[in-house]
Order: sequence, then structure tokens, then C-alpha cells
Amino acid sequence: MIEEDTVKLLRECSAGVRMGIDALDDVLKKNPSGDIAPILVRARRSHETLGAEIDEALHRFGDEGKSPHPMVEMMSGMKTDLRLAMGADDAAVADLLTDGSNMGIKSLNRYLNQYQAADADSKAIARRLSDLEEAMVRDLRSFL
Repeated sequence: MIEEDTVKLLRECSAGVRMGIDALDDVLKKNPSGDIAPILVRARRSHETLGAEIDEALHRFGDEGKSPHPMVEMMSGMKTDLRLAMGADDAAVADLLTDGSNMGIKSLNRYLNQYQAADADSKAIARRLSDLEEAMVRDLRSFL
């Protein structure tokens, strides 16, 4: 049960970090202003680094990870395009990413509760991902 919950938790972390990277990529393609751009680039780098660690942990279990559900990816992309089409100013970018991060934090906590038998290392990774999302939200507050 420990290994099964560990892999399931890591898969959810994998999907979450990929969603975060995709969202940041979508926003960065819109060439945000100079003030918010460094925060987004730093957040993307941090997500990428943690994503590589998650992939490595999953590889040890012989697992390839989990991509976000295609429908979720499509809806997220549409939401990003729609919201930023109405104005891609810093406030809109911060609002969009804050909403996404808050959903990710909520999901990660649900998975931590759901996969309680997961090993300590995978739980620590999930908490670090949640902390990463919370830090980004804090960094974006001044733009809301």
C-alpha cells in the first residue's frame, strides 16, 4: 500500500507541476510587462526543477508520471486565452495565475489526505510543490 500511494501521489504532483509550467508558458508567450515577468520566469524555473525531481522519483518506481487530463489542459488554455484577450495587463496575469495556484494547492492537500500511506519523501515533495505555489501567489499579490 505504501508504494501504491507513493506512486499515486507522485503522479498527481507530476500532473500538477506540468499544469503549472504550461500555465506559466501560456502567460509568458503574451510578453508580460517588465515588473511581473521576472517573477513568472523564476516560478517557471522552480516548477521545472521540482518537476525533474518528481520525474526522477517516479522513475525509481518504474513509472512515467501523469500528464494533466487533456480536457483539463484544453479548458485551462481556453480560460487563459479568453481572460488575457480581454487585457493581458499585470493584474489579469496575476489574477489568472493566483486562481490556478490556489486550485493546485487545494488539490495537493486533497491528495496528501487521500494517499496517507505514501512515503515521507513523496509527501515532502507534495508539500514543496504546495509551498512553491503559495510563494508564487504571495509574489503576485502586489499585482492584483
